[in-house]
Amino acid sequence: VEEALGGGATFVQLREKHASTEEIVELAQTIIPICRAHRVPFLIDDDVEAAKLAGADGVHVGQSDTACAEARRILGPDAIVGVSAQTAEEAGADYLGVGALIPTPTKPDAVDVTKDELARICSAVSIPVVGIGGLHAGTLDVLADTGVDGAAVVSAIFAADDIPAATRALAAEIDRVL
Repeated sequence: VEEALGGGATFVQLREKHASTEEIVELAQTIIPICRAHRVPFLIDDDVEAAKLAGADGVHVGQSDTACAEARRILGPDAIVGVSAQTAEEAGADYLGVGALIPTPTKPDAVDVTKDELARICSAVSIPVVGIGGLHAGTLDVLADTGVDGAAVVSAIFAADDIPAATRALAAEIDRVL
């Protein structure tokens, strides 16, 4: 995470699908100071309780996770709440995660979203939209001319041998595409 932030990452989300709340809180408490030092928001995926206990900036909840309104109630009005659903804005989400744009092993059950669908979603909401799923330097063109505000990546950064360089390259490519 330190290397990714040093390379220019602007947002960090902890996604540990098979960890307990206690394990997530423990890991989050090692990451939060790094994010704070870089003035970058830190969210926890799915686990609202862990986000509250760890003092995260917010949470990202999916369609089958805690409802957006409930996450907002638990975490408070200043927390960042992201949702992976088209009804996110009405539910009070701060941003919308849309994907999978490219098939990805980190979300094998995600429904693929076409570039045209992404553009329609972007034009239908007033909150920021982040493209999710299978994104890396070679696939970011799927975001061009859609109105999307950013890209969520995992392996494109964390599987790289040189994390800061990979992050810089992705940031430059995102700037080019968007």
